Amino acid sequence: MTAKQRKSSTGAAAPLAAAAAAAGPGPAAAAATLALHIAAPPLYSASSNATNPNGRTRSSTGPPPVSAGGLDKLPFWSADDKVLERWNAMTLEELNDEDSVARSFCRHATKTLARGSYNMDNFAAYFAAAHSVRDRLLDHWNATQNYHSAKNPKRIYYMSLEFLLGRTLDNAMLNLSVKKSFNSALGGLGFRLEDLIEEEMDAALGNGGLGRLAACFMDSMATLDYPAWGYGIRYQYGIFQQRIMDGYQTEFPDYWLNFGNPWEIERLDVCYEIRFRGHVNKITDASGRARYVWEGGEKVLAIAYDNPIPGFETKNCINIRLWSSKPTKEFDFASFNDGNYDKSVEEQKAAENITACFQYFFVSATLQDVIRRFKKSNLAWNQFPNQVSIQLNDTHPTLGIAELQRILVDEEDIVTKTYSFTNHTVLPEALEKWAVPLMQDLLPRLMMIIFDINLFFLQKVERVFPGDRERLRRMSIVEEGQPQFIRMAFLAVVGSHTVNGVAALHSELVKSMLFQDFVEYFGEARFTNVTNGVTPRRWLHQANPRLSELIVQKLGNDDFLKNLGELQKLKKFSTDPAFQKQWMEIKYRNKVRLAQHIQIHCGVDVSPDALFDIQCKRFHEYKRQFMNILGVIHRYKKLKEMSKEELSKQVKKVVIFAGKSAPGYYIAKLIIKLINNAATVLNEDPQTSEYLKLVFIPNYNKLLFPQVISRSTFSTAGTEASGTSNMKFVLNGGLIIGTVDGANIEIGEEVGEENIWLFGTLTPDVEDVRHAQRYRPTVLDPALDLVVKAIQHGEFGEPSIFEPLISTLTFGHDFYIISKDFQAYLETLATIDTAYKDKAAWAKRSINAAASMGKFSSDRSIQDYAQNIWHIKPVTVPKE
Repeated sequence: MTAKQRKSSTGAAAPLAAAAAAAGPGPAAAAATLALHIAAPPLYSASSNATNPNGRTRSSTGPPPVSAGGLDKLPFWSADDKVLERWNAMTLEELNDEDSVARSFCRHATKTLARGSYNMDNFAAYFAAAHSVRDRLLDHWNATQNYHSAKNPKRIYYMSLEFLLGRTLDNAMLNLSVKKSFNSALGGLGFRLEDLIEEEMDAALGNGGLGRLAACFMDSMATLDYPAWGYGIRYQYGIFQQRIMDGYQTEFPDYWLNFGNPWEIERLDVCYEIRFRGHVNKITDASGRARYVWEGGEKVLAIAYDNPIPGFETKNCINIRLWSSKPTKEFDFASFNDGNYDKSVEEQKAAENITACFQYFFVSATLQDVIRRFKKSNLAWNQFPNQVSIQLNDTHPTLGIAELQRILVDEEDIVTKTYSFTNHTVLPEALEKWAVPLMQDLLPRLMMIIFDINLFFLQKVERVFPGDRERLRRMSIVEEGQPQFIRMAFLAVVGSHTVNGVAALHSELVKSMLFQDFVEYFGEARFTNVTNGVTPRRWLHQANPRLSELIVQKLGNDDFLKNLGELQKLKKFSTDPAFQKQWMEIKYRNKVRLAQHIQIHCGVDVSPDALFDIQCKRFHEYKRQFMNILGVIHRYKKLKEMSKEELSKQVKKVVIFAGKSAPGYYIAKLIIKLINNAATVLNEDPQTSEYLKLVFIPNYNKLLFPQVISRSTFSTAGTEASGTSNMKFVLNGGLIIGTVDGANIEIGEEVGEENIWLFGTLTPDVEDVRHAQRYRPTVLDPALDLVVKAIQHGEFGEPSIFEPLISTLTFGHDFYIISKDFQAYLETLATIDTAYKDKAAWAKRSINAAASMGKFSSDRSIQDYAQNIWHIKPVTVPKE
């Protein structure tokens, strides 16, 4: 049974689908489809220093601080020189020769999994291989943690609600440089390493691009030797498994943890109490100072699960610590025996409902852990920002600002010197808001602190802009209304020393559209840009190994994997016919693999000789998959009008869609329905199916990235923050068709206008177009009108189904200006058809585009953060 079969064989629809449907598109919907892991075994109650009822206390990690004093009272294991010598002799690192790897594999198969040669299969072999690789990871991880503890450098703590790490086995072997040893060792034992890699399930720790970016960043921090920790949540279910039923997206749970996770280390001794609800009492301490104490309410435990992240060609192995929630008492047996069943499960139900307030759970546990580590240094609190830098990956961890302020009380400067904030959107509706009544109920002390932060901030603003009440209203963290709302992005801006966007255009829009008032108050120095990037280790070396090997052969080394600018040296070979042939043969083989995947999983036969035209993105109106499918239908209608002779001159094309809609996003799900209905018509038409095929791939993966052309970003200009999928496509030799938006602009600057096709309305003109469409008589573009009428006449299914979708173009005044851009889009497609016919010129474009991607490495992004925002330095772990 394969990993996919195991996933799809369990259970019915996700229990949180209804909550997601109510939430609609955006972060709330994503959050509603994610559930925290609630384990069955009862656990001890823990205090903030993680003490259990048996008197065992979480040990401080690393060597004891010199100035600690009273070391006999601390939970340090101590040993004389002879004992330490014995310890070191018994903890030698794993060897990586073929025999040692085979021995390690067999040991885990027989001792860890209790399997024998008579009952081994690929699934068990994957776990044995994973544990063997993890042994080697932990050698590096322990060395890294010991070295960092001894050096006590300033650390970066990267807080992200998502970490889409992908499959770990292949990536870990490549980063540790042990893949060849494992391949030969397992081959000698009768297993194909490729088969075992396919057994692994993706770690479902997020929703989409945000999580993939965070994973790239952690890989780069490890590779560049930065002392870093990632913090997130250990979700039991991912966003969802996507299935297409009668053309509609249907959501099913993603049971990625059903068979365990061999990569994580459960830390039952690292746990913290998280308080919800209760009340706040004002007391006076012995010095006569008034203080507030948060008491009562309900508590759950945050339990740590560690996930080692290895660097490439370095011993540095950092950590992502994920929090899982558990009730403080699993089951009250006394109440159960008394017949009060509801009370006996009351705490467990409360823990299961933590999804409603998981953001605070996440930040509170993280800060308790960070502060525990800081206290080991015995430094004064005013040194906290010199030891700790916390990056907020979007607004989800923003409550950490108020939580740290709660812990530190009056030390405001410490908070603002510690935090920095990355904004990932320019859509006002996507900025998180929390209702004040909800906050007052769940987090009463934090709500008081946020009110205070807001009051003190507005008092400062008023001194700079006296009497400007409208400005105070606009800048208030608390949005007035019934009810009031907390504007989380505003809290993040006020509580951080630096705010950054993720592409040059996006960062300018952040300043001019979202936070203009804050720029005027704080000054432009607080706002900066860090263009996103992707890791070439995963998105080229692992995703496209044949192409990576070809580049190594041509350049004579693999230096480009740590310095992506080295790819520039490929440009001198871009006109070499022999190299072009090798390059395009690899791309053709990748297309064959994808064609096989499509046939198996979608039941559609496609030709690898065709132009593969791919858009894989989360479904949203602003990303304009709607315009893409309207363009496909237009192409189909034109093909239907052609004679056989005219058809024979057309470029054969396979149009591929992939991506998920939020469960409650009705319009986005209608776009998926239209794509699938149109695919049924197009793929079965004997007249045109040879020249145009349409495919929707559920649950897409990295198979898509080594293909021919990306049309990844069709977003309305000024709406896409970055677009890292474009970077992955171009890094693999894909060519972009897209709008002048997000990172497309910078990609175009790097690859040159001859190697990218950009079209459409520019950002400064978008609002003028919207105004004209709303207030003046406008008609649909004639080509678009032809397509709309075909849908309304029932050519692609019952027309009433798609009426709400069509209405977005008519009664909805075409907010995303599809009609305005449609003709330019069609003309650009025609230009691409012509270009594709010249195979040598296409190969040259592909090579030159990939060779120009040096700027878009996540290594460069992380160096920008480290030098300009976090102010941290590499700490290289000695290899010996």
